[in-house]
Amino acid sequence: MPELPDVVVYVEALRERVIGHSLKRALIRGPFLLRSITPPLNAVFGKQAREVRRVGKRIAIGFENDLWLVFHLMIAGRLHWRAGPPKSPTRNTLAAFEFDSGVLQLTEAGTQHRASLHVVAGEEGLRAVNAGGIEPLESTLAAFTAALRAENHTLKRALTDPRLFSGIGNAYSDEILHRAQLSPVALTLRLTPEEIERLYKATRETLVDWVERLRTQARGSFPEKVTAFRERMAVHGRYGQPCPRCGSKIQRIRYASNETNYCVTCQTGGKLLADRGLSRLLREDWPRSLEEMEQRKNSA
Repeated sequence: MPELPDVVVYVEALRERVIGHSLKRALIRGPFLLRSITPPLNAVFGKQAREVRRVGKRIAIGFENDLWLVFHLMIAGRLHWRAGPPKSPTRNTLAAFEFDSGVLQLTEAGTQHRASLHVVAGEEGLRAVNAGGIEPLESTLAAFTAALRAENHTLKRALTDPRLFSGIGNAYSDEILHRAQLSPVALTLRLTPEEIERLYKATRETLVDWVERLRTQARGSFPEKVTAFRERMAVHGRYGQPCPRCGSKIQRIRYASNETNYCVTCQTGGKLLADRGLSRLLREDWPRSLEEMEQRKNSA
């Protein structure tokens, strides 16, 4: 799922291409894409784009009369910019928005149909689709602490809760926690002030670092290589590979369609965290450390 750094770069690329230009028409091919009724989609036809902004993980394009198109790409949705309408839209094409400057194409891989489009009016409409989490790059340490301690959750869950923090998802939460050297299952109300400050700094540094990397990668062109798995990431998507800090093998916790990646040495004091599926199966036989796991592999 595109998260804060990816969405920021999308927003910047769209600003260069649509602000000051009119939306001529739109073709919606995905029957599950449009999730709102009022205002109607055709209300923005012929209107000039005035603003593009990030709303959490959503991308909002503002038009005359304070009307907004709000895109949520979810896991597999992606945006593309074309000079003109495609001659034959691909099977993955959900929609095409024809501006007088080019065409914004929305695609979604797979068959789950999670990407969404809302047409909303005014700031009130934008607030209705915003989960309300604080902006991590704009908040003070005090505001960050208050959000973190609002409820007692694991750090992984807290960082990815859009009601608490805006724009952070599965991938960058892994990177933030690795940089902060904190366990993904540490409870928020048990953190010391020093640990919270370390997390605050790691959050800002990680997000700023990746925004700059992705800007450099795009080099003024429209971002096409948007993925949750980046080659230079420290832990996310790197299960079994060496930690760039200490060299230990990256471990994971799998749940549903997500997984958390972490370093046993850097983040959990050498303790191997239980994978829900496997630990339920193995119970008392679940290894407690990397050394114990390696010993079992070697003796198998």
